[in-house]
Amino acid sequence: MTAKELWELLQGKEGIQSLEETPAGILLELSGEDPIQISVGDGIEYVRQKGNRLELVLSERSTIGEELRGLWNAKESRSLKRILTAVMDALSGSLVPLMPMLISAAMFKTLASVLGPDMLNVLPADSDLYTLFTFVGDAGFYFFPVAVGYTSALVFHVTPILGVFLGGILIHPTFINLAELGVPFSVYGIRITPLNYSSTILPIILSVWIMSYIEPFMKRVIPNALKDVFAPFLTIAIILPLSLCLLAPAGSYLGEWLCNTLISLGSVGGIVTVLTIAVLGTLWEFIVMGGLHWLFISTLFIILATSGQESIITPVCAATAFATGGMAIGAALRERDSKDRSLSISYAVAQMIGGVTEPALYGVGFRYKKPFIGLMAGSFLGSLYAGIVGLTGYNFIPSASFLCFLNYVGGSTMNVVHAVISAVIGFTVSAGVTYVIGKE
Repeated sequence: MTAKELWELLQGKEGIQSLEETPAGILLELSGEDPIQISVGDGIEYVRQKGNRLELVLSERSTIGEELRGLWNAKESRSLKRILTAVMDALSGSLVPLMPMLISAAMFKTLASVLGPDMLNVLPADSDLYTLFTFVGDAGFYFFPVAVGYTSALVFHVTPILGVFLGGILIHPTFINLAELGVPFSVYGIRITPLNYSSTILPIILSVWIMSYIEPFMKRVIPNALKDVFAPFLTIAIILPLSLCLLAPAGSYLGEWLCNTLISLGSVGGIVTVLTIAVLGTLWEFIVMGGLHWLFISTLFIILATSGQESIITPVCAATAFATGGMAIGAALRERDSKDRSLSISYAVAQMIGGVTEPALYGVGFRYKKPFIGLMAGSFLGSLYAGIVGLTGYNFIPSASFLCFLNYVGGSTMNVVHAVISAVIGFTVSAGVTYVIGKE
């Protein structure tokens, strides 16, 4: 049986959900669990099927695995819709499995927020329990590249532990320390400025995506006797300069350019400033997901230190944060399954009290995709209102909970009122649009 005949027997990409190369052959995950009749011979030495998992043991000289991989990776129509769908599916597949970790981390951050000195003051800031809740909550987000390295490796059919390893490289303390000190560094003689990639997702996803082309090539060209040792070693050795010198910094430089551009437009005044604030609000949660928001926040601190107030970045924070909670509530209202409804409500609670938006973004937005329309609508209108009334920030507390309203204390009482109204608009519009358009 040829690879093409096998491909047609399995109904191509409609019948095959995933394809993974193993030391002995290939492992396929099928769309259904119906028994598949595959004859042994012509390079196929053994066939084993359990449920929807089909394993083929191939002879050393067989090219079936390589040809099937080629058919799997064959170029399809590059329409904009197909490309966007592929990107969203890749992000969804990489992020949705992280929900248990994100929910747990969000709950610990919620406990620290509610019981800590900012609210009930049951736990003093120097108590061990408050410190424990704080660093456990932060750990779920700080080590994002490691966790995403694993899940994205599953999506792109890379050996999962290599994805974990690459994520660990990006946030190694030595590399982070070089980034904080601004010390130049070289990778194979290529000079770079190290950056802090903790809590980011795009650098590791891009790196694992490119690695998905390197590892299969290494497995093909390296003899079987040496494959187990040199395939993973050479894969990492090749991806290192690509990741550290190109892929990982690309997102940061893009964010820096976007940050400077939006702030420049925001200083123009009039309708340009109002629209800039609205556009920034619409994109803000996506900027947060890419870990690029720290570029804006660093600029924000400089502006606050210089002039004592800021009216471009801060005005969008309340509206976008509560628009995320509204998206989760809108999805909960449409849920028919009680378990999914409870999860969506918990995502909203994590945002409103814990100040964590990632569970709603990944558990509702990326999972169903359509709710992102509600999020963007609520963020746009809430931020537009903030821009029209000239909402101004006098402080900055990096939290997406109700504590974000403290950012607007320092001016007139109406400034805080406008902040609350912008948040209500963001929440209501996002929940309403998400409920109307559905989530399927």
